[in-house]
Parts: sequence; C-alpha cells; structure tokens
Amino acid sequence: MKFIDEAKIDVAAGRGGNGATSFRREKFVPRGGPDGGDGGRGGSVFAVADENVNTLVEYRFVKRYQAKNGEKGHGSDRYGAGADDIELKMPVGTLIRDADTDEIVADLVAHGQRVCLARGGKGGLGNIHFKSSVNRAPKQSTPGEEGEARTLILELKVLADVGLLGMPNAGKSTLIRAVSAARPKVADYPFTTLHPNLGVVRMDENNSFVMADIPGLIEGAAEGAGLGHRFLKHLSRTGLLLHVVDLAPFDDTDPAAEALAIVEELRKYDEELHDKPRWLVLNKLDMLDDEEAHRRITDFLDKTGWNFPEPDDRFGFDMTTPRLFKISALSHEGTQHLVQTVNQYLNEKRKLLQAQTLPESNTASVQTDTSVLKAE
Repeated sequence: MKFIDEAKIDVAAGRGGNGATSFRREKFVPRGGPDGGDGGRGGSVFAVADENVNTLVEYRFVKRYQAKNGEKGHGSDRYGAGADDIELKMPVGTLIRDADTDEIVADLVAHGQRVCLARGGKGGLGNIHFKSSVNRAPKQSTPGEEGEARTLILELKVLADVGLLGMPNAGKSTLIRAVSAARPKVADYPFTTLHPNLGVVRMDENNSFVMADIPGLIEGAAEGAGLGHRFLKHLSRTGLLLHVVDLAPFDDTDPAAEALAIVEELRKYDEELHDKPRWLVLNKLDMLDDEEAHRRITDFLDKTGWNFPEPDDRFGFDMTTPRLFKISALSHEGTQHLVQTVNQYLNEKRKLLQAQTLPESNTASVQTDTSVLKAE
C-alpha cells in the first residue's frame, strides 16, 4: 500500500430533525391537546485512532464525509430517530488541524482514542414543550439545529521511540533490518527509502522499542531539497535520534561536512527537533581495516568538533552524556551493543517521567535530560 502521510478532507455533521406540531385527535377525547414529538439528533463525525491503520491513503480518494440528518418528530408523542454517527479510522500519530483557523482539533496518540470532529445538530422541540396554563393549544415548534461542518488537514507523524537520520546511503535501512524484523528496500544507490519504515526492536519477551527510518536528508532539505524534508516531521515524536554516518563513502564526499550539514538542516527545520538527544553512529567500518578506521574516526571528530567523553555509568545509567557507536550494520558488528544501550536509555527515561508524575513529596530531585550532540 502506498504510504500517504498528509490529506485534506471535509466533514459535515447531520442536521437535527424538526420538532412536530401536532394535536391528539381521538374519538371521545375532546381537546386532546398537543402531542408533537421532538426531532432526532443529527449524526456526528468522529475520528478513531486504530493501530491497524498505518497510512492516510483512504483520505486521498474520499474527500468528503457527511453524516445523515436526524428524523423529524411525529404526533402521538413520537420522537424522531437520531442519525448514526460516522467513525473515521486513522493511524495512531495523526494530527488533525482546522484548515481555516490552523487550530489543532485532535492529536491521536493512543489506540482507541475517539475524538469528535463535527457534532450533529440537536433535534427541534415539538409543540408538547410549549403547553402551558395560558396556552393550551400551542402551534409552536422549533427547527433542528444545523450540524457542524469544517475542512480538516490530516498529518501523520509516526510514533517511534528512536529515529534514524543521515544522508542517503548512510546505511539506515540496513541497520533497521539488522536489529528488527522490518524489511525496507536496500540498494546501492541514493534515495532507496521513499517513505518512513518502522521496526520493533525486541530485546526480550516483555521489553522492546520502536525504531523509525526516514528517507535520507541532503543539504537544503529544510527548504525542500530531496525527499527527507517531507518526512522530518516523523522525527518530532521520537525520544532519541541516532545520527548514522557512512565512514566509507564510495565517492570522495566528506562525511564530516555532510554530518554538519544535516545538523544545520535540523536547526533550520525545527529548533525543538534539533535539541533532541542525538547519538552518533559511525557505520560501514567493515569496509576499513583497523588503522584506516581509527584514522577516519579521528579525522571526522576533529573536523566536526564533536566531543564524546566516556559515559559515567558507575552509579546508574548516565543520561547526560552523548554517545558514540562504531558499527557495521551489514555484518551486525556493534549493533547489539547499540540497541542494548538505547534500550537502557529509554527505560531510564520512562522511570524519570514516571517519577515526575508522582506527588512532589514522593519524588527525588531529578535532572532533566538536556544532552544533545551539537555542531560548533
């Protein structure tokens, strides 16, 4: 199925049914009085987050969703039937905005989350409600209310714990294949990945995390160059970024210059995304001997000015120090150490978040994780 992460739709709720003006007419019952019932409620339009849906492709082809109107009221105190609601199933991670006001209508972050997009109109009142001591035969009734209608922009941001970023052909797809059951396309040419891929990295039966691979970035991505700019938003929900760098490029490109360019693209696109914790993963070391690998790593760090002190894990996992990994995604060398360290980081982060939600008297003072890998 084609991956679609943006769509624009119109939703319209149903109108409420009109109230009835009616009088009881039966033999031997003079002056039966008013008996007009209320109109039924118009149908509403709801969005429902469904983990079994992973693309917005359906909303590219069907642009309008109209709920039915409520039934009008009837005599003999019979109320009109309410119309059925419409439920639109959307992927978890869908952000819904009003196209006219840019207001966020809903952010679907959990399976089963249900949000009203357009509320159906109330049914009108029948003349039974207007009976009084001075008005024994009211001829008033009210019309049903109009249902809400709006134009919405749907934007899918995949939910993942870890996001991979890097230049085309850095080896991101090979890495996600090495550590999960995901099988993205891998080839020896740039822009093999055309849409985000998600893989579940399973550490044991009860311990796993989700990794996202997005199309490679190039310089100018924040202004629209290449493919990655369309998918940078998918990294905004991740808790940790892994910057994958090809240390053995097939041409004379400079890995350090490309890495610095990507960091600058993140800064241009979104400061908040740029400031996320970001670790460095130097890839394709299987193509170099030990001496050449050491030379290239040293040269890379000198040119970027990035510093990676040894993390101090003596008193628990060190959350504040950015980390450096040397791997070969193709031969799986170093990948297990990488995912184990990522898993430790995510577990510690969850513990910190849980501690911060407890009452203040029960929580110890915790430091907010502000470690980021930044270009000078």
